[in-house]
This record gives sequence, structure tokens and C-alpha cells, in this order.
Amino acid sequence: MRKPWIAGVLLAGVLLLGACGDPSSKPEAPPPSPTVPGASASTTHQPAPASARVPAVRPRVLYLGDSLATEAQNVLGKQLRQDLGATYTAAPYSGTTLCDYLEGTGAKSLVPDAAKAAALVRSRHPDYVVLQFWGNAWAFTWCMDGIGYDRSQQRYFTRYQADLRRLTDQIAAAGGTKRPRIVWVLQGPDPITPDRVRRVNEMYERQAAASGDMVADAGAAVSPAGARYTWSQYLPCTAYEHEHPDYCTRPGQDRTALHLDKDYLHFCLAPTTPTPRPCPVRSPGILRISRAIARAIAQDVR
Repeated sequence: MRKPWIAGVLLAGVLLLGACGDPSSKPEAPPPSPTVPGASASTTHQPAPASARVPAVRPRVLYLGDSLATEAQNVLGKQLRQDLGATYTAAPYSGTTLCDYLEGTGAKSLVPDAAKAAALVRSRHPDYVVLQFWGNAWAFTWCMDGIGYDRSQQRYFTRYQADLRRLTDQIAAAGGTKRPRIVWVLQGPDPITPDRVRRVNEMYERQAAASGDMVADAGAAVSPAGARYTWSQYLPCTAYEHEHPDYCTRPGQDRTALHLDKDYLHFCLAPTTPTPRPCPVRSPGILRISRAIARAIAQDVR
């Protein structure tokens, strides 16, 4: 297996941020994909549930996140509509982290005010808010005030925990008596900072337990069996991938590709471009992640 981390942290930053540019200057927010449902999204809904404990039969789902969510947004939407008849809105922004979606950050954010988590909860009235963030370890996001895992691990984790709580509180307040249930997506292995990903996932789990929310362990779907935090470019094909050969990229070897040779982070099997976009090609890793998220919501609904 070709090891991709020769390129090091600099390559990781380019891949994660896409078009975000120099972190020392005020960044411009990369626009959501034009395929993201916005004002033109379907307005035919079932009544919203009275609380997160009484989910709708045909749930409204809001999907927010960073570049991993940007590339997966169309596949997840298709999966949720197919499995649950869900009404779906996606508004991910590449290069972001939790603080970008907080209200009150002003100009120090990659996400415009109308696309903040609380603003979208007030306008879309979702039953579930799916949050998928890799964790942005190197302080590229302007709202992190230069705090990065590579500079001060303790400050990074302290800040990340505080942002988890603030974002949860803002989403809950925006939902009011119809508070949506938050779905924290657990991330897959990272060969550069494996312990960081483990600790970020533990934070998601603790926050979900504390606030009565939930997690979707999508990261397990892109990890080797019995080795949850061991990174691998290839994994054995699943039964679904055997039944759908386009997703079993090396069927003769009973394995499929999750990453490109030079991109250990993203799961899209098309190269990252300067303009963030949904993944344009079939990619087993994205489908695995999307099915895991949809399955977690389906289990909660039913």
C-alpha cells in the first residue's frame, strides 16, 4: 500500500481547505455547491415533532460540516430520501470547523450569517441536524484564533470542547419547543494525528450523551474490522459492494479503494479542486459513510 504522508502537513492543509487560502488574512467563504437544496428545496413536509424524542415519520434533516460533508452531501441526500422519504437540506462549507457555524462570530467565520447552524434551524425546522467535522487540526479556520493541534494540543481540545457545547446550546435554543436532535458523525482514522481523531470522537460521544443527542459511527464503516483507528487506503469489499460492482473497485482482489494515493483524508475518488464540490464519481468511502448516517437516523426514527 502506498503511504501518502510523505507530503506531510502542508499537503493535508491544501486538501482540507480547498480554496480557503492564506489563514493569516480574512478568508472568503467558499460557496455551497449549487446542487445544495436552498430556497428551492421542497416545501411539502409532515408536521415537525414536538421534541427530539418524538421524531417525524418523514424527517427533516439538515446536514452541516466541512469538506468531508461537502463531498458527501449529494450521496447522503439520496440515501435519506430513499430510506426515509426525508426532506433534506445541506449547507456544508469546506475548510470549516465548529466555530464557523456559531452565531456571534461576526466576520471571523467562513460561514455567512444566513447559513449558521441556528439560523438554518430557525428557517428549516429540522428534526435532525447532522454535524460532520474532521476537526481542522492546524488552525486554518480563522475563528479558531490560531489555536491548532500542532501548536498546543491542550488549548486545541479545550477550545474544541467549548465550541461543542456552544453549538449544541445554539441549535437547541433555535429549535425551542421543537428542538432538533443533533447527530454527531464520528470520524474515520487519520494516519497523521490518530490520537486526535480518537479524542475528538470521544468528545462527540460525551456531548451527545450529556445533551440527549446521538452519534453515527460512520468512521467505523471506513476502518478495518477490529482496528477502528488504523488507517487503510483499501478495505475488503462489503456484501453491498459485491452486489454493486461499480463500488468494488478491485473485485478480483476483493478490495475497494477508499482514498486516492495522494489524499489520505477525503473519500472522493476524484481529485480535490480549488472550488469545493460534491463528489462527481462513485466513491465507496462516501457511500459507506452516508449509509451509516442514514442507518443511525432510521433506527432513531423507527
